Amino acid sequence: MRIQEIAKEAGVSPSTVSRVFGNHPNIREEVREQVFAVARKYGYRPRLSSKQQNVVIVSPYNAVYPIRSYVEMVISEVARALSARGFRIEMLPQENLGQLDRIRFCAAVAIGIDAETFGDWEERFASPLVIVDRDAPPGAGEIYAVRSDEHQAMELGVGCLAARGCRNVGVLIYGEEGSGNTGLRREGALAALKRHGLPAAGRQVRFALADEFVEETGKLLKLGIDGLFAPGGNAGILAAYALSLYNRRVPDDISLVTSERTMYSRYAIPPQTTISQDYQAQAEAVADAIDSRLRGAPFPRRTVIPYKLIERDSVS
Repeated sequence: MRIQEIAKEAGVSPSTVSRVFGNHPNIREEVREQVFAVARKYGYRPRLSSKQQNVVIVSPYNAVYPIRSYVEMVISEVARALSARGFRIEMLPQENLGQLDRIRFCAAVAIGIDAETFGDWEERFASPLVIVDRDAPPGAGEIYAVRSDEHQAMELGVGCLAARGCRNVGVLIYGEEGSGNTGLRREGALAALKRHGLPAAGRQVRFALADEFVEETGKLLKLGIDGLFAPGGNAGILAAYALSLYNRRVPDDISLVTSERTMYSRYAIPPQTTISQDYQAQAEAVADAIDSRLRGAPFPRRTVIPYKLIERDSVS
């Protein structure tokens, strides 16, 4: 089907259809919806334009990521990768998502935001959306996911402690149960504990935000753990503080593995062994997805990138 036929059935000019598919901001919402309705009716997918080089990066609510270090690390790498390929970057907080209708862009990147937020993406835009650190909804046409391998990350952390002789490992995941990636991490942690022949009852894997971290650490210590794996958020500094309150020395009394936070982990006393997402690989995958779709080339709906283990002195 040609763009002229879309225009005729929608009752608008071909140039208006082009502006709709090009995310032109000066299009009335009812006209935009009318054009997309005709396109969906006939299964028409516009050719993506590579002339408009703006990429919008959508960052999450503070309530979702109260600790900004992860988002900042991802944004800096994504901005570097996209800029190196000639794209211009525009930042948009999630709470201002409605402004997308007034921005001209060729692609968007959403960091740490659940796919449900973009449930009407293909009804509103013809540009690709890449979601970082979350999965894309099944069957989505122009929504792609670039994420790290949470199950492999749990294996790295638990496996490191097991390899160093820990026989009773507790896992304290930063976050609220059921939010973000906490479910994937719990599944992966329990599987890793079982794989290494360690106690794997549900009470060995717990969740906590900052206010509950000391209390939840105490519950794990009552189980007699000799190793603590604390992935996510700012769990590294919280775990070190909690263990100090219980008069447990790292690594003499208990070994500790956390998530990498560049402004803290290597400077802790002792420096913390951590798991780390490969931010550079994530950013390159995001740029590859956008490049591929603008050239009309296929790209995997889901790209999963392994974590890395950074070994320091917090494991005996």
